[in-house]
Amino acid sequence: MSDLTPLEKLKIARMVERPTALDYIDRIFDSFMEFHGDRRFGDDPCLIGGIGEILNIPVTIIAQQKGRNTKENIQRNFGMPNPEGYRKALRLMEQAEKFKRPVICFVDTPGAFCGIGAEERGQGQAIAENLLFMSKLKVPILSIVIGEGGSGGALAIAVADEVWMLENSIYSILSPEGLASILWKDASRAKEAADIMKITSRDLKDFDIIDRIIEEPKGGAQEDVEKVALDLKKNIISFIKNKKDISKEELLEKRYNKFRKIGM
Repeated sequence: MSDLTPLEKLKIARMVERPTALDYIDRIFDSFMEFHGDRRFGDDPCLIGGIGEILNIPVTIIAQQKGRNTKENIQRNFGMPNPEGYRKALRLMEQAEKFKRPVICFVDTPGAFCGIGAEERGQGQAIAENLLFMSKLKVPILSIVIGEGGSGGALAIAVADEVWMLENSIYSILSPEGLASILWKDASRAKEAADIMKITSRDLKDFDIIDRIIEEPKGGAQEDVEKVALDLKKNIISFIKNKKDISKEELLEKRYNKFRKIGM
């Protein structure tokens, strides 16, 4: 494990060169068919989802997608989903349960979009509905934080049987800049905030908030995305096989106890 500071890891997590969800999906799964729309308002290109295959096992894939350059980031709203994105994710999870497909989520967002339109269309309700539904979903759920895991925008697709993090990713209630602005009225104290917030993969593993850390090459996952993707693929296959014979009742009970323990 690297000895980088929390702020240094945050900078790596935010790098435009960092592999996105589609970079991993293309390398991990044998096929992927993307679905669009929430059947209520429209399609959110920031939150993608569909059906994939891994070793001939069908799975539902849900991911927050950032852009690889400025043009793509504008199209993807810089990784900040709107409520229709979360409702699309919910629609796909309902479908996964109907057809008994495991759900694999890739988390990478600074937070849910807080624009006027998003609030008018029920951003808070959309996130809350996902939290409730995922807690009761009768198929295995795996969520992997691959970059930024910010606030309820990340948690909305991270109520899972197991939560993993890439080594240099972060997972937090808000950004260090946001905490510094609220606590000290000074966003320039972000480094100090990052040090006390416990946002790194190692911190969160020590607190049993996450279940596994996926190591990265020195400098970040972009230095060898093939190796990181292969490591993820092996572990995802193992996760699916380990959950295959668990009853629905046991699956739900373990998930409930996991999040009750975190909340206590």
